[in-house]
Order: sequence, then C-alpha cells, then structure tokens
Amino acid sequence: MSYIENGDIRLGVDLNLGGAITYLAPATNRELNVINSSDWGRQVQLSYYSGPVPYNPLGTTMSPSWKFIGWNPIQTGDYYGFKSQVLQHTNTGKLLYTKLIPMHWPLKNVPGECECEVWLELDGPVVKARCRLTNKRPDQTQYPARTQELPAVYVNGPFCHLMTYRGDKPFTGDALAQITNRLDLEKHWTHWPATENWAAQVNDAGWGLGMWNPDTLVFSGGFFSKPGVGGPQDSPTGYIAPNRSDILDHNIVYDYHYELILGTVAEIRVEAYRRAAHPTALTYRFERDRQGWYYTDATDTGWPIRGELNIHLDGPRPRIISPDFFMRAEDAPRLTVEAAFPAGCTNATVLWRRLGEKGFVEKRSQNCSVVPDGQLHLYKINLAASPEYAGVITQLQLDVLPAGNQAQVRLKSVTLGPENLLHSAK
Repeated sequence: MSYIENGDIRLGVDLNLGGAITYLAPATNRELNVINSSDWGRQVQLSYYSGPVPYNPLGTTMSPSWKFIGWNPIQTGDYYGFKSQVLQHTNTGKLLYTKLIPMHWPLKNVPGECECEVWLELDGPVVKARCRLTNKRPDQTQYPARTQELPAVYVNGPFCHLMTYRGDKPFTGDALAQITNRLDLEKHWTHWPATENWAAQVNDAGWGLGMWNPDTLVFSGGFFSKPGVGGPQDSPTGYIAPNRSDILDHNIVYDYHYELILGTVAEIRVEAYRRAAHPTALTYRFERDRQGWYYTDATDTGWPIRGELNIHLDGPRPRIISPDFFMRAEDAPRLTVEAAFPAGCTNATVLWRRLGEKGFVEKRSQNCSVVPDGQLHLYKINLAASPEYAGVITQLQLDVLPAGNQAQVRLKSVTLGPENLLHSAK
C-alpha cells in the first residue's frame, strides 16, 4: 500500500493491484474505509473498452462469461487472478503517481497492449485524479466508439443509497433523486443523465462517497447484494461510473480527470457546485482530439488529430455524433458547423435529442444545404426555426448522405449557442 493524507482524508493505493484505489477514509476515522475490494473488478480503477467483441487473440484463454465485453484492459488484474504490472510509482507525500501495464479482464494472463498512468492528490475532502491511457496495439483497426467507465467506482455495503440530480434545473438546489437499481435483481446496472455531473453512494446517515466528472453527463450505477452490510472484502457493493462514448485508436493518448468527494450529500453537492462551469455556448474545435465526437457507418484518419476530423463515409447511413451535454434550446438557438463536403453531397441533416430521450427521432431535425466542393465553409443553422427545438438539448447528430466510395467530410469545428457568440471561420 502507498498512502497520502491531509487533515480531512486518507487515501491508499494497492501496488499489488496496479495502484488502484483500495482505501479512502476520513483522517479522523481510519477504520471507515468506503472502498470495496471483494474481487479485482471493483476498487476505484481504470477500465477501457474497444473492439473487437469478443476479444480472444490466437492462443489466449477467454472466460465464456465475459466474451461479450471485448477489448477491456483494467488496472488491477484479470478475471483469472493475474496481476497488472506496476512500472513506476512515486509518493511525494502530496502526490501519488503510478504507471502500469494493465491486464485484459476476460483473458488469462494477457497484458494490455498499452500503458496507463494515474496522478492522485488531495484537496480538503477531495481526491483529484488525472488518468492517461497510451495505446500501443498492433491491431490498427479503428473500432467503433464504446462506452468508457471514467472511472469505475465500487463502495462497501453500508453505502447503499445512490443519490444524484437528474432533472432539468441543475445548480439551483432542486430536489435530488435516489437511484434504486439492484444488479442482483434486475441483472444490469442502470443509466441516467446526471445533469449536475455527480452522484454519491451514502449510508443511512447520508454520508459517503461522491463522484464528480465535468466531462460526462451520463452516469451508470446501482447496488449489488444485501444493502447496508459488509466491508471491503464482502460481496455487497454500490457502483458508480461516469460514462462517455469514445473511439480508442490503436495509438491514442487518452486523458480524463475526475474527483472523489467524502462527505454528506449536501457537502458533496456543494463541492460539485463550486467546480461547475456554466457555459453560454458549446464550442468543439477538433485541433488535437475528437472532443468526444464519434461515428456510425464512418471512420476517420485516426490518431493523432491534426486540426480537423477527416471522416470517411464508409456505410449506407453515416452519422457524426456529439458527446452528451446540457444546453437549453432558448439559450442556444444557432448551430455553426465549419466543414467541407465532397462532390455529390448537397445537404446534411442535423438532429437533436432532448433530456430523457433514449435516441434521436426524425421530427427533431433540420436539413442544411451544403456546398459540395471539398472546401471549408461556415454553415449557420437556425435550429430555433423548428418548433421541435425546445426544452433541454443533450446531444447532436449530423447525418450525411454518402456520395460514392471514399467520400470524405472534413469537420473543423462545431458551435452551439446564441447568435452573437458564433465564431467566424477565420
């Protein structure tokens, strides 16, 4: 174990389990560890997903019960009990740093073709974490985006009340919701829009562990086994994971950050509010990464991203899809897309999804004429002209009709916001 602490909390990582977080407690009560470690799929740890599904390279042994999960390196070790390899660890007394080679969870003794790094430091009752995946896969296929756990968090049985905010009035003190999903009864975790970007697993007194990730709107979670009882090595556990769909290229350097907060539900919410940003517009500039955008029936030229997305329209219905976000329609009536469209492609369709909807519907869409000359143009689209553009908008989709084999769309930036904030192409 390697520990750091301040006057509020004590944090420990297990170097036998890839440096995963296995201990977090108040500095004044070191026995009150909130983290569950009943098996190596728990803890607070890194877990990444890509194709193929199933992932069973020649000569490897795969657990049949996990064949659905695909390519899945995780921080601790694999299902069969083979540990990840820690390459480097430093503890300055204020910062924990770990570099490791993870293991593929479904496979027997197969290290990931990647390296992971984690930086952890304390700020009052908060653990601040930065995480990085550096892929070195020999398979250079660009697999479709998968839902990532950013990260996976498991707590002990007494912390059985999953609290969050999922409404349309975030950062106003509006009433919280309790998520009552039980994995052992319903056979799956549940998903919801955490519109304040946090959730917490707390005990009967309303005290426990909060998870905040500002770059995710959708969270997953629930409880497994008997609520209210058990310690770090017992089966009962609560689960939280901020989720985002991302493409993990064979050579990607993929970064994210999150924070863990110990306290009451009210204290956890205060910390989330303190960190919250309230953008008046959403701007995605694809200078160095995809900004969480992904595709169906399409691929791009891969990592690294250099100033724009070069998207190949590979299938019958190519779609370019944004990450989840929270934006009121009345605050963001205009969409600006800076893009180049190929010959034969004369229009595109923008679709939007409202809070609470599971997918896109055709009536919430607007067509846009485009110039099919392969050159960058700025397209300003008045979404507010549609009576269906109302309420809270949580995702965008750009549909482009393919214009023959090898057709390509270049996408440089997307902005959703008020008209006076729309940027120019120059």
